[in-house]
Amino acid sequence: MSYVRNSRWTALGVLSATGLMTILDGSIVTVAMPAIQKDLGFSPAELSWIVNAYLIPFGGLLLLAGRLGDLIGRRTMFLAGNAIFTAASVLAGAATGPGLLIAARFLQGVGSALASAVVLGILVTLFTDSGERGRAIAIFSFTGAAGASIGQVLGGVLTDALSWPWIFFINVPIGLATIALAIPALPADRGIGLAAGADVAGAVLVTGGLMLGIYTVVKVEEYGWLAAHTLGLGAVSLALLGAFVARQATARAPLMPLRVLRSRNTVGANLAQMLTVSGMFAFQVLVALYMQRVLGYGALETGLAMLPAAVGIGSISLFVSARLSARFGARAVLMAGLLLLVAAMLLLTRVTVDAGYVTHLLPPMLLISGGGLVLPALATLGMSGARESDAGLASGLFNTTQQVGMAIGVAVLSTIAASRTGELLAAGAGQAAALTGGYRLAFAISAGLLLAAFVVALAVLRRPAARAAVARETAAMETSATS
Repeated sequence: MSYVRNSRWTALGVLSATGLMTILDGSIVTVAMPAIQKDLGFSPAELSWIVNAYLIPFGGLLLLAGRLGDLIGRRTMFLAGNAIFTAASVLAGAATGPGLLIAARFLQGVGSALASAVVLGILVTLFTDSGERGRAIAIFSFTGAAGASIGQVLGGVLTDALSWPWIFFINVPIGLATIALAIPALPADRGIGLAAGADVAGAVLVTGGLMLGIYTVVKVEEYGWLAAHTLGLGAVSLALLGAFVARQATARAPLMPLRVLRSRNTVGANLAQMLTVSGMFAFQVLVALYMQRVLGYGALETGLAMLPAAVGIGSISLFVSARLSARFGARAVLMAGLLLLVAAMLLLTRVTVDAGYVTHLLPPMLLISGGGLVLPALATLGMSGARESDAGLASGLFNTTQQVGMAIGVAVLSTIAASRTGELLAAGAGQAAALTGGYRLAFAISAGLLLAAFVVALAVLRRPAARAAVARETAAMETSATS
């Protein structure tokens, strides 16, 4: 099948829509959770499973889905994932009890994993020119970077104006339109064939290890870090992942050829991303909880309060990041963005029980726009060392570290905040003051995680290309921008 040049930009729109839907769905439930708890009768312990039931299959299946995309065709995997996700969204919106909603969220996670795992792999094979690829990654990263913040805004609007089921029903028209456009727009690749990498044992080991590991991490808040439950399941998860690595070193047709990890930028970008996403959980979720539980904001007010961050992240990702990366290199842009995120979290450590929006919250909302520099640069670096035959796998790996980082952020920062709040309550502090103290400590830890990501970028990632190479990339970008 011949592929028309201009169709690549239509394909990019389809891929970006799926990226937006996937990221948005991970955050849109945040501000709607109190309404869901009230209507469906969730207990406090069950409530966390609205998020966890999505994260566990999503993070656990990404690596396998990415490799399967290389083997049987990335377009096939993308369409199957979108179909599952769309159907599961209908079930979630129609749920009448906790069990059905949790099951629907699990299926949403499966569908998201199948579709998301191959998106970057499709993108880098469509855009081979360095300037066009930079623009394409910036546009795609715009949807991912802004998706979390947009999700909180949209979640508040839909919950207040309509009702919480619409945070799921909104996915249905987007999903159906994406499938309809993807069929003619995406190239019909056949893949390299199951015989080239049908490593069933490896698939079982890595999927089991990742799912069990994410489950263990998200349950830390309930059991504690040193509990037998956490240590035991954590050890089993590490053993499974260790066995997977050993298997890949000796298998005739490995699920994940270890050559993928020989790229310094691939390894460094994935590690930096895991730390960054872990730290960003404090902004994406804890700031929203602080505004609602301490300052008394409603769901709509919380969403609108997050709007400057969404606009800033989206604008920088879409209009600025690619040009800066072409001029200074993705590594330099990444480090600059990380410093802005660190500054935002440090400002949040100063919030009070009666904080004003303009004085205490708006400045970090604006600084968090540095995420519009960070995420495109990480995507560029994370995919830079992948062969075309391994693009789906590299994409799956990149998305896996993102989800693992999110799970770690959920466990670490929420546990720290809850523990500190408990200590302050025991010492006689009021509810609002205790909650604020817990959130402030979590913001400080978040700043530390983001600073660690900066150190990784400085120490591991390669330096920018030579001046001549940068000039060539800039010229290519300027040419493509005017075409």
